[in-house]
Amino acid sequence: MSHDVVIRGGLVVDGTGAAGAVADVAIDDERITSVGEVDAPGRTELDAAGKVVTPGFVDIHTHLDAQLAWDPIGSSSCWHGVTSVVMGNCGVTFAPVKTADITYIAEVMESVEDIPKRSIMEGLPWDWRSYGEYLSFLDGMPKGINAGGMVGHVAVRWHTMGPDSLEERPASPEQVAAMCELVDEAMGSGALGFSTSRTLLHRTPDGRPIPGTFADDDELYAFGDVLGRHGRGVFESAPRFEAAGPDFAGGRHEIEVLGEITRRSGQPSTFGLVYSARKPEMSDLVLGYVSDQNAAGGLLRPQTTCRAIGVVLGIGHRTPWDRAGQTWRSLRGLTVAEKLAVIRDPATRKQLVAQANASDGQSTGMANSLVDLSRLYLLDAVNPNYRIGPDDTLEAQAAAAGVSPVELFLDVTDRSEGSVMLSLPILNQDFDAIERMLSHDSIVMGLADAGAHVGQIMDSSQPTFFLSHWVRDSGFFGIEEGVRRITSDTADLFGLTDRGRLQAGRYADVNVIDLEHLSLSGPEYVYDFPGGAGRYIQRGAGYSATLVNGKVFMRDGEHTGALAGHTLRSTD
Repeated sequence: MSHDVVIRGGLVVDGTGAAGAVADVAIDDERITSVGEVDAPGRTELDAAGKVVTPGFVDIHTHLDAQLAWDPIGSSSCWHGVTSVVMGNCGVTFAPVKTADITYIAEVMESVEDIPKRSIMEGLPWDWRSYGEYLSFLDGMPKGINAGGMVGHVAVRWHTMGPDSLEERPASPEQVAAMCELVDEAMGSGALGFSTSRTLLHRTPDGRPIPGTFADDDELYAFGDVLGRHGRGVFESAPRFEAAGPDFAGGRHEIEVLGEITRRSGQPSTFGLVYSARKPEMSDLVLGYVSDQNAAGGLLRPQTTCRAIGVVLGIGHRTPWDRAGQTWRSLRGLTVAEKLAVIRDPATRKQLVAQANASDGQSTGMANSLVDLSRLYLLDAVNPNYRIGPDDTLEAQAAAAGVSPVELFLDVTDRSEGSVMLSLPILNQDFDAIERMLSHDSIVMGLADAGAHVGQIMDSSQPTFFLSHWVRDSGFFGIEEGVRRITSDTADLFGLTDRGRLQAGRYADVNVIDLEHLSLSGPEYVYDFPGGAGRYIQRGAGYSATLVNGKVFMRDGEHTGALAGHTLRSTD
């Protein structure tokens, strides 16, 4: 008898951490039916000789809540081996929602996650009101990847309290009970958990901290108790570490509350953890608090990412010198080709250089922050380097070339036909700190933020960088442990135990990878969102094939047309 698909002769790394072995993988319908020597032919045969065969990657921190409605392949995630995603992070979700609140919920998503409101409003049907109805919408939406989500504190609190949800005073017992009913409905319908935001960095369009930021401990415990009654789900938080106070007491309290939530509920909690150059001790302190809580029976799994989180700049979207002078301002609204024509005119180029050099060291107004040129790095269009040091900055390279930073930027922009980008690292700038986090036994891979910050950051390429740098190039992880970190480890945290493993009976989410040639392209700015809005994308190379639920979804970076993704529910 033949099989639907047979993947032949690859090094099978099954996602459990067990030693890899050369084997065949047989697939029938949506499931893996055999791993080993497969004699029967496949109606589709994939030659994996010399390649690594892994489970599909499970990305637990995305904001693809809107994008999947108009981009069913989930780019850029689909170009990096991701087959399952968790949405609804950081407390911002599109359900539950009242009809009168739809616009406000879209505005908050734009304000917090930089997903254009006009795209959200045009791209989504908004034909749901409860979270269960939202999951039914996901069921009927064609999608190339598997997708599920958590119910968010912002939507729950605004639904119950309206504008009062923004106040610092605690919710009343009646309001907490009403919110818990909404969370109970979501969990009963299959939500993967509950998410909240505590950070003061997440703001509404009028500049106030989003609903839930000031919720007291008892409100958070009540939501955790709902998860406990259902016996499933993850409590996810964007914690308030930036205003932790003396001796980091506030940060310690955040971890203590999350630890208590897990002990009361019996369900795990995850939260974002990154290194900050402004508070270099923070990540190590938090890991210590996590160890203390877990030793006392907690189930805390902080998540981090494997490279610097940085704002992307370039001629295709915006540059550090956009407000440096009239000549720079005149570039706005032009296409890349038109901008290159301006840059290549000697007289105009001279004006651009003069205006930029006159403005260096001043605020250039980028994202309401100072652009410190000493922190900028060039990202090549082919295999960009994300592990950088002092000698790699734009300033250092310019000094070595005997030109100013803007001259070097314009030169490389000209030579690369506008494809070169600049990176401004804002978090996780220290790879030694990243190593310490990745070495901690509680850490889980996350924070790729796919679908979010579309005009600022491009980190959904995390799996490709993780495997190419941390596994292949540095050897920090062996291939088996590296694959486990982004497959079964992330899947198990969210109870997706039929994903993340290459074993008979599991769903056939599979990658066939040419590890030697695994690489990234540079970020690229494109205009493909509803309403003509733009975003950054980033492609990967080395993925020979990606299968989702037994169907070949991507081949050599191109979509095959298959849309076999499922809605991921905690009730499955």
